[in-house]
Amino acid sequence: MASPPRKAFPLRLDPALYAAIERAAAGDLRSVNAEVECLLREALVRRGVKLAPPERARRGRPPKENDDDQG
Repeated sequence: MASPPRKAFPLRLDPALYAAIERAAAGDLRSVNAEVECLLREALVRRGVKLAPPERARRGRPPKENDDDQG
């Protein structure tokens, strides 16, 4: 079960900004990384930039194969 590919890059932030994002992330029960991604998506939508919906990682058991000759 592989998660969708992600682009990794270094990001330098002011410590006060990071602390504010960290608090917001904790309030939303997200990681700081997920919170930054969410904030960036919201900002782009407000600017009218259209984005494809994010690919979500599949969770849980994989679906059973449908074998009609067994059963």
